[in-house]
Amino acid sequence: MEKKTSLFENGLIWFGAGVSIAEILTGTYFSGLGLKTGMAAILAGHLIGCLMFFLAGIISGNTGKSSMEAVKMSFGSQGGILFAILNVLQLVGWTAIMIYDGAISAGTIFGAGHALFAVIIGGLIIVWILIGITNLGKVNTVAMAALFLLTIILCVIIFRGGTPETTGDAMSFGAAVELSASMPLSWLPVIGDYTRDAKEPVKASLVSTIVYGLVSMWMFTIGMGASLFAGTSDIAEICVRAGLGIAGLLIIVFSTVTTTFLDALSAGISSESIVSRLNGKWVAVAASVIGIIGAILFNMDDITNFLYLIGSVFAPMVAVMIGTYFVLGTNSEHRKFDWVNLVIWLAGFILYRFLMRTDFAIGYTLPDMVITMLLTVLAGKIFPKSSRA
Repeated sequence: MEKKTSLFENGLIWFGAGVSIAEILTGTYFSGLGLKTGMAAILAGHLIGCLMFFLAGIISGNTGKSSMEAVKMSFGSQGGILFAILNVLQLVGWTAIMIYDGAISAGTIFGAGHALFAVIIGGLIIVWILIGITNLGKVNTVAMAALFLLTIILCVIIFRGGTPETTGDAMSFGAAVELSASMPLSWLPVIGDYTRDAKEPVKASLVSTIVYGLVSMWMFTIGMGASLFAGTSDIAEICVRAGLGIAGLLIIVFSTVTTTFLDALSAGISSESIVSRLNGKWVAVAASVIGIIGAILFNMDDITNFLYLIGSVFAPMVAVMIGTYFVLGTNSEHRKFDWVNLVIWLAGFILYRFLMRTDFAIGYTLPDMVITMLLTVLAGKIFPKSSRA
C-alpha cells in the first residue's frame, strides 16, 4: 500500500480525535481530587496510555498493516478475528456514545430534544467518511483551526476568575490514573489504521501520540475546571451562560464529528479483517447509522464501565503484540491460531479484572501490561520461534 499521509495530516487526525465532549465529561470526575492532585492523575494516566498508543502505532506503521491485521501477527490469522470482532463492537459502541454526548449537549444549548442533533451529527460523520480521510485536506484543516480557537475561548471562560471549589466524591488517586489512561488506551486498536499509511511511520506515531496526548489532557483539564471553577459538569450549560450560542454549538458538533468518524471508519477497516470482501467504507456508514439509532434510543450518561471493559480486553492484547514484535520478533499470521499467545492474553484479561479490585497508585493497566508482556517473552523463550512458526 502506498504511503500517503504526512506528519501534519497525522497530527490533524489526532487533534480532532482528542477534542472530544466525552473526554471533557470524563475530566469532570477528577474535580473531587482538587486541581493539583487531579492534574497529577491526568498526567500520570496519559503517560501510561500514550506510551502504549505510540508502540501500537509503530507496529502498524512499520508493517503497513491495519490494526487488526497487525494483531494476526501475534495471534494467528483466525485468532486475530476474535479481536477484530470485539473491536468492531466496541467501535460501534463508541460511535453511539459520542453521538449521544454531542446530541445531548447540542440539544441543551437550543432547548431541543437530542434526537434531531443525533441525526445531524451522525449525518456529518457519514459525510466525513464518504469524503475519505486522504481527501479531507483543507476541510479538515479549517475545521481543526476553528475547533482550536473555539476551545481556547471555552477554556478562558471556564478558568477566568473564581476560586476552585472541590465538588463531588473524591475517587482514589489510583482510580483517577486508571480513568485517565483509559482514553488513550481506548484508541489502541485504532491508531494503526492511520499510521499504516504514513510516509514516516515512527515519526508519524510520535506526532500522533504527542498531539493526541496533549489535546486529551487539555480536554480532561477543561472538564475538571468546569466542575471546580464554574460549578457545573455540563459543558452545554457553560456555553449558554457565556452566551456562546452558535459558537458553542460548533464546538460540540464538530468536536464530536472529528472524533467519532475515526471510530466508525476503523469499524469498517476492522470488518475487512473479519470478511475480506466487505467494503470498509460502507460498513463504516452502517456503523454510523447504528450509532445514530443507539444514541436516540438508549441512555449513555455513564461510560466508565465501558472504558474499563475496553481496557481489560485490549491492554493485554497490545502487551502481547509488543512482546512478540519488539522483543521476540515472531510472526504467527501464517498459522490459524497462536494458542500460546491467546492463553497469555486470556491470563492478562483475567488479571486485569482481578487487579480492578485493588487500588494501586499507578492504576492497574500498567502492572497488567508489564506482567502480560513478561509472560509473552518468557513463553517465547520456552517455545522458541522455530517450533511456533
